[in-house]
This record gives sequence, structure tokens and C-alpha cells, in this order.
Amino acid sequence: MYNELTLEKVMLKMTTLSKRPLQVYLRPDQVDALRALARKRDVSLAELVREGVDRVIADLPIEDDPLWDIVDLGASGIRDMAANHDRYLVDGERADNQYGV
Repeated sequence: MYNELTLEKVMLKMTTLSKRPLQVYLRPDQVDALRALARKRDVSLAELVREGVDRVIADLPIEDDPLWDIVDLGASGIRDMAANHDRYLVDGERADNQYGV
């Protein structure tokens, strides 16, 4: 017989493996409020903290998203790169093949 892992268990394990530990200091009133809410919702304190972090990130103005830091990392100065990227890739491959790169 095969291992009786359900898809749900596998997904839970994968999710757990993708998390990183973080130590956070909270005021006693914050901890008390979180514990009460966790009991009421039947979830862990960690889940509530992750939910709060997700809300803070979701409320960030789009221009504060760190993903925007990658814009222009590969700036080539070629003005029509977006429209003609396939042609530039093919030309680059041909040049590499011609010179044995």
C-alpha cells in the first residue's frame, strides 16, 4: 500500500516548510487580545499575526511595493525592446552561435 497522505496533509506540510520563524515582542495587552481572538476563532496566535501582516502589506500603496525595485534593473537603452524582444533574442542567439559562445 502507499503512504496515506492526503492532499490536504501534503499542502499543509508544504505551507509549513515555506514559513520562516520570527521573534516579535508584543505588549501584554496585545498578547491578551490576540489570545482571546485566537480562542474565539479557533486558530493559532501565529495565524493571527500572519493575517495581520498580510493586511498591512495589502494596504501598502502600490509605489511602496518592494517589487518595483526590480524595474529598470536590466535597462538596455533599447527603446523598442518590449515590442521586439523576440527579434533581439533570436539575433543574440545567432551571434552566440556564430562565435561559438
